[in-house]
Amino acid sequence: MSMNLTYRDPDELPAVFPIFPLAGALLLPRGELPLNVFEQRYLAMVDDALKSHRIVGMIQPDPEAGTATGVPALFSVGCTGRITQFAETGDGRYLITLTGIARFKIVEELAGSKPYRQCRADFSPFSVDFSPRAGEDQVDRDSVLRTLRDFAETNHLQIDWNSIHNAPNEALVNALSMMSPCSPKEKQALLEARDLKGRADVLVAITEIELARGKNAGAPLH
Repeated sequence: MSMNLTYRDPDELPAVFPIFPLAGALLLPRGELPLNVFEQRYLAMVDDALKSHRIVGMIQPDPEAGTATGVPALFSVGCTGRITQFAETGDGRYLITLTGIARFKIVEELAGSKPYRQCRADFSPFSVDFSPRAGEDQVDRDSVLRTLRDFAETNHLQIDWNSIHNAPNEALVNALSMMSPCSPKEKQALLEARDLKGRADVLVAITEIELARGKNAGAPLH
């Protein structure tokens, strides 16, 4: 999905923005993440974002990190997105789509009067995200497609191969990563991969491990 604004560097993003903690939700640069928003604090978050910069940071809770405050701990890395679609349902919910911009590392979470969480962030470790299609020529596309084909055959999935073959490497790798039915920890590994090639390699490795588990589960006992 195209955005009306192009974000070329971190200075074009707000210094402070809301964060939406959601386990298993993965947003990547230029990817599209549909969300069904129903909690009051996040309805307020969407309202405030629409009034200002339309930016929301998606991030996962970290189940292994302890907290003394009762507030769920978060992974340190998330991804900002711009609200590019918005609809009201008539029953108190919002249906929105976030289009990914760039990953960030939380520098400071801010205390304040808002019912939702906010942070200041550092985008410098992920400056490559501001360059669309960066590193596409380094992706092992054949390996990605071979693994996808094996996964689809094993799980009896119907794939639109015409769309797959026509997709550029960035769109292909990021879309498959976001749709992958892997664990939150594996989603975080995909998010934190250094670059597009690294993400493709992680995606292939995760999928191959899942395929191996399936084969082992179906092996006869001796």
